Amino acid sequence: MTLFSRRKTPPAPPSPIAKIRVGCPAHNCGGRCLLIAHIQDGRIIRLDTDDRPDRLEAPQLRACPRGRAYLRRQYHPDRLLHPLKRTGKRGDGRFERISWDEALDTLAAQLTRVKETYGNSALFVPYGTGSYNNLNGSHTARRLLNLFGGCLGIYNSYSWGAINIATPTVFGTLQTGNQRQDWLNSKYILMWGWNPAEMRDGTNSDYFVKLARQNGARVVCIDPRHSLSTVALADEWIPIRPGTDAALMTAMAYVMVTEGLYDAEFVRTHCVGFDAAQMPPGCEQAESYRDYLLGVRDGTPKTPAWAEPLTAIPTATIARLAREYATLKPGVLYQGYGMQRRAYGEQVVRAGCVLAALTGNVGIPGGWASGLALQAPDGGPFWTVFPTGQNPVKVQIPVFLWTEAILRGHQMTQADGILGAERLDNDIKLIYAVATNCLVNQHADVNRSAEILRDESKVEFLAVQDNFITPTARFADLVLPACTQFETWGLEDGWKYGDEVILQPKLVEPPGECKSDYRICAEVAERLGIGAAYTEGRDERGWVEWCLDRYRETRFPGLPALEEFVASNVGVYANPVTQPAVAFVDFRRDPEKHPLATPSGKIEIFSQKLYEMGKPTEIPAIPKYIPEWENPFTTETQSTQRKDSKTPCAPRLRGEKEYPLQAIGHHTLARVHSTHANNDWLQEAFPQRVFINPLDAAARGIADGDTVRVFNDRGALILPCRVTPRILPGVVDIPQGAWWQPAEDGSDLGGNINVLTSHRWTPLAFASAQQMMMVQVMRYKGKQVDRETG
Repeated sequence: MTLFSRRKTPPAPPSPIAKIRVGCPAHNCGGRCLLIAHIQDGRIIRLDTDDRPDRLEAPQLRACPRGRAYLRRQYHPDRLLHPLKRTGKRGDGRFERISWDEALDTLAAQLTRVKETYGNSALFVPYGTGSYNNLNGSHTARRLLNLFGGCLGIYNSYSWGAINIATPTVFGTLQTGNQRQDWLNSKYILMWGWNPAEMRDGTNSDYFVKLARQNGARVVCIDPRHSLSTVALADEWIPIRPGTDAALMTAMAYVMVTEGLYDAEFVRTHCVGFDAAQMPPGCEQAESYRDYLLGVRDGTPKTPAWAEPLTAIPTATIARLAREYATLKPGVLYQGYGMQRRAYGEQVVRAGCVLAALTGNVGIPGGWASGLALQAPDGGPFWTVFPTGQNPVKVQIPVFLWTEAILRGHQMTQADGILGAERLDNDIKLIYAVATNCLVNQHADVNRSAEILRDESKVEFLAVQDNFITPTARFADLVLPACTQFETWGLEDGWKYGDEVILQPKLVEPPGECKSDYRICAEVAERLGIGAAYTEGRDERGWVEWCLDRYRETRFPGLPALEEFVASNVGVYANPVTQPAVAFVDFRRDPEKHPLATPSGKIEIFSQKLYEMGKPTEIPAIPKYIPEWENPFTTETQSTQRKDSKTPCAPRLRGEKEYPLQAIGHHTLARVHSTHANNDWLQEAFPQRVFINPLDAAARGIADGDTVRVFNDRGALILPCRVTPRILPGVVDIPQGAWWQPAEDGSDLGGNINVLTSHRWTPLAFASAQQMMMVQVMRYKGKQVDRETG
């Protein structure tokens, strides 16, 4: 025993914690929010959200669960850390580590080879928003290839395919929305297939609806599922059969017209094509909208009784909806995007715009013209100002038709949506996929896409740049590890709505050998001899300064310089909205002096441009309800084209009972499209399940929590079910974005709805129709499989 006790060394004091305000990583969630990152010893240890004073004119940008749970993604053990090259067959997911020099030399050599062998139009950067601020994402690769002589271009988007093209056919513009503070002037809000509480659609859109309701507005949600937006925001839920929204809108218009509830004076002075007296020159004998509603030519008046068996909504409810929207003015009909990702998605967009016009809700405070509704007066946020430059390759394909450009690109013409040339001169031979999971996971008919990509005689080289080995990355020949947005500099503005610029300073060093999207492209550019042209002498921070200058010159004249912005640690600069802008206010006041950008200068209920296309069955000149090619009423559905898609729209007949259920896939709080699919906190909070009505479950002997098989002739999913009355009978819901995880028999264990979706596109916009599919659901009687390992 010692006489003296040894003194213990006191513990070192904890390292200081820095709190830095930073934009939530932009993954195209539908919002742009502010986080407070707590940083200690070079590691982010906590994320809080916006704590600035909350004001109506410049509200807080509060993050949702996806942003608050981001550290589970940031420090995920499966983060890519090193460049990889494929060692097995494409799609097997077998790789070996290589050096950055080998990886970048390989990519540069393949770009050069394909350019010299086929030409620049054989190079392709696909649509991708997995990283989506000014300095990160697929636009960094577009700048690279534009400087390299160009690549095959794309137009439109997966999200807004039909609505982007259909809205201007009515209004001549996409800027059809008021600033959202104006919703507080509304008396009636129709949330039509719109779910801002989950998919966001502009930070605070759900908050503004809440304020409008508190201010006295009646809020009605029309949706096949009882969404979180319905729970939190709506006075009434009206479930509707998917794909029949245009029928409901048409029947509402019938009630308004026959009961004299529509704004006849506004329609007379501001619209064309409503009745025979308003038809454009040369179209006097064509069918007017009024004639269609009354059934003058087809013998079928579009009454609520006509719409009831289509929509599953009672006749009395349809009539009441019409009367409410026509009389509780001003009113907002806000169109969600799921219903335009269907067979004839253009029709529901145009029908909604026409309802807004019939009720006179255009160009007034508290009203809403519907359609895409970018905000007045200038269209709102820029999304990105980072310069991609001009693409020397002028030909463009619809963004959704990239698989067609692989299979038959040199045969594609303007009839396939080609722009910039009469036909495409190449098939896609090299794909540089940056921040995208659209090649496999998020594109329609996953099994078909995977089969196309497996064939190395088609796409000869595929490079993927991402944070993880996603289902798309499993098919790569070369995998490049990218930083997250916390590990480099960035800058973002609002998503569709909002009047903010949000700073994204570099918070921590990247793990392993990760590089930013910009840095990877800059180093490839150096190998291609265009390095100086690509960087213009700027690093990521230098480009943030350049982007701030561009914002300052346009929408944000008071925006501080970067050093001041960083030092203030405010994180966001906002233009307060004290007098909300109203779309079409000048046109409303004087349509002759302030005409629209339509051919007639007025709201085109009847579109002469569409009429002259000569396709009245699929592209009518007035908005109509057209039964989808996969629907619960008929036996006609799309055949699955596996090896040859030259006739991708050829139908076949099958038994009516074979696939009797409609399936939809909503945007879930568990993911941003497919980003966060491996986030354990979010998956625990919002597990991947198929939601099925008790009536449909009972008919199949299915109990809540059972493992079920959901299938059609394109593929099958094995996943748990949730039996709930919060989904319309005859409809099942599978949240979109889960990672594809094929088992040995081809069944997907990840619950990816795109195993079931069709690659057939809409007729006018050549856009995604991925929300339209028929399926069957049965109890799974096979061997139980570990969903983590397969």
